[in-house]
Amino acid sequence: MADDPIQIRPYQPADLDDLYRICVRTADSGRDATALVSDPMLPGHVFAAPYGIFEPSLAWVAEDADGVAGYVLGALDTVAFEERLEQDWWPALRARYPDSRHARTVSDPEWIALQVLHGRFPTDPALSARYPSHLHIDLLPRLQGRGLGRQLIETLFAALRAGGSRGVHLHVGRANERAAAFYEHLGMTELQPAGVRVFALNLAGASRAD
Repeated sequence: MADDPIQIRPYQPADLDDLYRICVRTADSGRDATALVSDPMLPGHVFAAPYGIFEPSLAWVAEDADGVAGYVLGALDTVAFEERLEQDWWPALRARYPDSRHARTVSDPEWIALQVLHGRFPTDPALSARYPSHLHIDLLPRLQGRGLGRQLIETLFAALRAGGSRGVHLHVGRANERAAAFYEHLGMTELQPAGVRVFALNLAGASRAD
């Protein structure tokens, strides 16, 4: 129900299964990808769980009477975060999901997750130098259109500023025009690096990337 009370609260370790569940249910440009991936845990392994495990102080969830149905997850220092994953997270997953599974016959959500897992999409050093933090946000349909996305992101922005970040970026699927419009409405600017779609925000001064 639209008038059900919703709580935005800090992530807790008991929320980890919810991160996995929400991630796969939004992994197809915001739509449910459960039927499109061979392992429903795969998107969460890549785009959600490591944030809750390695940077829980920059993770918040949105919870209604039926449970957790959204999250925002961030990393203060993208370079340091990626180095941590290279050491402590990706090795076991690369053994579980070997490189041979990168055949382009798999669905787009699975292919993208595998590319990231195997280091095919490293963050552009110029991007991380200017906008060192990054984020992921996902909401299940029952929480969409209620202002929660803005509340979650603004909560994260405040924490990143408090942590000294001068800028934040995120990647958006090329087909996800709804998300792109949302980020533009928040004051983020779309950048045009080769092959990807990125939105960024200067946290240190002006409200838009410049």
